[in-house]
Amino acid sequence: MIQAFTNIFKVPGLREKVLFTLFIIVVYRIGAYVPTPGIDGSALARFFQSISRTPGGQLFGIMGMFSGGALQKATIFALGIMPYISASIILQLMTVVIPALEKLAKEGEEGRKKIIQYTRYGTIILSIIQTFFIALWLENPNAFQGTVIVPNPGWGFRLMTMLTLTTGSAFIMWLGEQIDQHGIGNGMSIIITAGIIESVPTALWQTYILLSPFDPARQQLAWWKFILMIVLFVGTVVGVILIIQGQRKIPVQYAKQIRGNRMYGGQSTYLPLKVNQAGVIPIIFAQSVILFPATIAGFFPKAGALTSVARYLTHGSITYDVLYALLILFFTFFYTAITFNPIEVSDNLQKFGGFVPGIRPGRNTAEYLDYVMTHIAASGAIFLAIIALFPNIVSSPKVLNIPFLIASFFGGTGLLIIVGVVLDTMKQIESQLLMRHYEGFVKKGKLKARR
Repeated sequence: MIQAFTNIFKVPGLREKVLFTLFIIVVYRIGAYVPTPGIDGSALARFFQSISRTPGGQLFGIMGMFSGGALQKATIFALGIMPYISASIILQLMTVVIPALEKLAKEGEEGRKKIIQYTRYGTIILSIIQTFFIALWLENPNAFQGTVIVPNPGWGFRLMTMLTLTTGSAFIMWLGEQIDQHGIGNGMSIIITAGIIESVPTALWQTYILLSPFDPARQQLAWWKFILMIVLFVGTVVGVILIIQGQRKIPVQYAKQIRGNRMYGGQSTYLPLKVNQAGVIPIIFAQSVILFPATIAGFFPKAGALTSVARYLTHGSITYDVLYALLILFFTFFYTAITFNPIEVSDNLQKFGGFVPGIRPGRNTAEYLDYVMTHIAASGAIFLAIIALFPNIVSSPKVLNIPFLIASFFGGTGLLIIVGVVLDTMKQIESQLLMRHYEGFVKKGKLKARR
């Protein structure tokens, strides 16, 4: 593997792509520290630190993860890539229910370009709406326990905040597209990963403080727990890799067709059905839904029934964990049903003369594919629920009782994204190396792409 990394810089085209991607990441990380005008950043940081352990603070932690901590600092990249992700998901859902968009999605490259353009417009619209409410929220001292975050509130501040944060979100979107065109890997995914990895040094430093290897009197984390954490981390990463790469191969046979003097078809192949078809979307949706009441109740202490609901959904409680797992299961099946259409796949197979051995083409094939996909999606949903709850279990006072920031690297959205993006990027780099007759990352077999 070390030789493969060395070979990257021996290929001029690949070297340029890797260096360009690293340059874009550096630009993104610099922007995450440029403050937004009119905001007292130190006062805002103190507020986020005070609510970090409350249920409402968990949602800000999730949003902050996707912005690389820029939200807590109120920098120009505070929105991060979330407006783009939301616009992409909304447009994907609309493609299923709006015939015009569904037709556009089937028009090949031209249709894809138009959908990307619509996604850009949606990103700007969502950013404008979100930044307006963020500006109103920042102006309200009652939302910050009486602390003044904006010394000079008013429409001047609101318009400046809307313009600054919307421009920052659009710039991040542009950076991701530049990686897609001139770099290596999926641009948006790499930017998200760069933001998540930003918290790794802080987590390592907290682990070092808990261990206190040179001062046993201040030690808060036993060495056997630390070793157990490493073992659990390695096991979790291996499990995530297996589930991301896992797929059910449905055998497909193509009938022989004679056209003129040539014979076509007669080949055997397979249709790969991914175990984790929905990716991390179910975890994101479930977190947003379950933490929404607690977040609103944190801003409005006299919310009445909403406050009572938030009390039962305290982070780490049994009610929270059970409902969180059920929501992940629901959104996994929901999103899989949207992204995988067995009827369309069956029609495409039949159109090109393909069929599943032992299954009649048409309706029977669609029912068979739906049956198989439902079963493997159930396995993927259970795995996502376990991975998402694993940090809560590890950070529980009854288990290891370690800070949530450290525990979050044992599962959850962050670990799934990091492992998935690393595998996807390694796959693209390996294909470039093999194309130029260099050895890839693995000597036997090959890496499988996520999509």
